[in-house]
Amino acid sequence: MSFNSTAPAAGYVAAVFNATQQYITASPGRAVLLGIFYTPILIVVLNILKQLVIPRDPSLPPEVFHWIPFIGSSIEYGNDPLNFFFKCREIYGDVFTFTLLGRKVTVALGAKGNNFVLGGKSTAFSAEDAYTHLTTPVFGKDVVYDVPNEVFMEQKKFVKVGLSTENFRAYMSMFDQEVDDYMRTDRAFMIWQMDDINEWGRFDVTDVMAQITILTASRTLQGKEVREGLDKSFSALYNDLDGGFTPLNFMFPNLPLESYRRRDEAHKKMSEYYTDIIRKRRESGHSDEPDMISALMDQKYRDGRPLRDHEIAHIMIALLMAGQHTSSASGSWTLLHLAHNVEAQEALYQEQVDHFGNPDGSFRPMTYEGFRKLPILDSVIRETLRMHPPIHSIMRYVRSDVPVPATLAAPSKDGVYVVPKGYYVLASAAVSQVDPRIWVNPTQWDPTRWSDPEGVAAQAFKTYSDENGEKIDYGFGAVSKGTESPYQPFGAGRHRCIGEQFAYLQLGAVISNIIRKVELRLEDGITEIPEHNYHTMITMPKKPRNVCYRRRRFD
Repeated sequence: MSFNSTAPAAGYVAAVFNATQQYITASPGRAVLLGIFYTPILIVVLNILKQLVIPRDPSLPPEVFHWIPFIGSSIEYGNDPLNFFFKCREIYGDVFTFTLLGRKVTVALGAKGNNFVLGGKSTAFSAEDAYTHLTTPVFGKDVVYDVPNEVFMEQKKFVKVGLSTENFRAYMSMFDQEVDDYMRTDRAFMIWQMDDINEWGRFDVTDVMAQITILTASRTLQGKEVREGLDKSFSALYNDLDGGFTPLNFMFPNLPLESYRRRDEAHKKMSEYYTDIIRKRRESGHSDEPDMISALMDQKYRDGRPLRDHEIAHIMIALLMAGQHTSSASGSWTLLHLAHNVEAQEALYQEQVDHFGNPDGSFRPMTYEGFRKLPILDSVIRETLRMHPPIHSIMRYVRSDVPVPATLAAPSKDGVYVVPKGYYVLASAAVSQVDPRIWVNPTQWDPTRWSDPEGVAAQAFKTYSDENGEKIDYGFGAVSKGTESPYQPFGAGRHRCIGEQFAYLQLGAVISNIIRKVELRLEDGITEIPEHNYHTMITMPKKPRNVCYRRRRFD
């Protein structure tokens, strides 16, 4: 919004003041009513004047105009963050600040913006200060963002031990078995269970992928005891815990609501559930399972202190909660796109036939080595993650004043923007991954873009993986930095997702097994996939999100 002059606003305030004074003089009792009526108007007017009249510090990034103080741009950002970011970029450039329920959030867009935020020093940009109020009640004390950054990096190193190639090889058959068992028993695949190759069935992709994700994760990473204990009571605990992992909890961490009480009670019971498994394993001497609990039980910090049982339990909760939504969301978007793009779906199916097909039409089990030689599957996953990254905004709390690189944005040729202490900074790979300044047809789902070795996609992935470049050890092993790439599906820098390889493996195995068994289509009359639902912590497809299926061959 722009104003040619502040005089009309000032004149309006004077007129309101004179009229109000006369009204109060006539009847003091009316003062209360006037106060109730005019106070919100006065607050809005003063907020406008503050933004238009009072000179701003030129070193501060431009601020998005907003009508209501405290609320700021919260509604527009919350409903459609990407549209909000692109609109603001047209007006303010790649760096700007907006008000989010009282917080000042400085957004840095583009690949350079990603690098500024995610490649920043942890002493200046703190993930712990930004997220601990959300994660600690859910994950638990003494892990992730409830500990200093250097301790968290050690914990990531412990987790990395459990994400070994040896374990991944063992997981492949487990993924196959869980998907097969689910499709043979769940009502969502009742038509498939009838061994009919003509009839079409239907299922909600998000519901199905949520169930398959937790089944496959519990069978592999979480351990056999967790998989065997997946009953209604565990599901109830998970749902209550999940109810405390929402945007509301992020903005207001301590509301006296029933969902908050259930979250806290569920965490207590879930923590006891895991510590009981650990205790029984220690007592029996059986701690050599190919799962994460086994890997964590023998870990020690650099100072020699062993990883305590409650820390192991809370890390396991963190892995369960963090991986569940991201993987089920990515799987949901992948199935929707394959149902919409039959050509890509059939190419993916043919790739399975070529690599694992038997003469009778059945399939051999997928191996870890074989999985790594499937370019079409790889392109399908990459393209889905490009268009639908699970997290659209990554924030850091600013611990000290930080200058913005002039190559990113500057107020003038010789000036420099400074993000003040107490602000938040925000990076959005979701923007750079669909930026029309970078990508050709950015909103079109096109897996073939990853097949061109000289194309934008391949170059972006090369920068992200940076296999031949400098590696940085943040405390959990040397990794490529990846912060300068416009493509960052698993984050970048010191907080890059440690479960990246597992998530890729899990998603690829699940999608492949489903495509082996059924054809997919969107419902009749539906020509586009659903829009994004930005009202959840993880970006999910809006309802309706059904997919129709038909069995490919007789048993």
